[in-house]
Amino acid sequence: MDNGTGAPDTAYRELKILLVDDDDGDTKAVRRAFLKANIANEITRAIDGIDALDILRGTGGKVKMEPPYVLLADINMPRMNGIELVKELRSDPALRKSVVFFLTTSSDQEDIAAAYNLNPAGYIAKETAGRDFLRLVSMVDRFWRIIEPPAPKT
Repeated sequence: MDNGTGAPDTAYRELKILLVDDDDGDTKAVRRAFLKANIANEITRAIDGIDALDILRGTGGKVKMEPPYVLLADINMPRMNGIELVKELRSDPALRKSVVFFLTTSSDQEDIAAAYNLNPAGYIAKETAGRDFLRLVSMVDRFWRIIEPPAPKT
């Protein structure tokens, strides 16, 4: 995260969060947890996979989200679910390296296996996250601080 001058690269200081979830209550809980943990990163919400792709690509009248970003994606959503979304991300050369955490109510072993076949950074059950939501938020924050993501293409 050094730009060659010894100073941190400003491109990595502000990680954006794309929360892909159709549930208003879960969305509010995520936002509250980030505030409670004093993490002020920008959170953009997409209501399903199609909406998320529009945001990531700058299509459908949406402003394109530029890296660095992390996706927190639910699995069970209308139109395009989280598994379908990440399959599409992995097949798109411009988006295939997107960092994705599945944050979902599903503890179905088939969903878990399908998710991990798409190389996510993690799979977190919302019921577990509910008990330790601040830990989840802190983990995402620490994850981003210690990894070395690829530099955005200019």
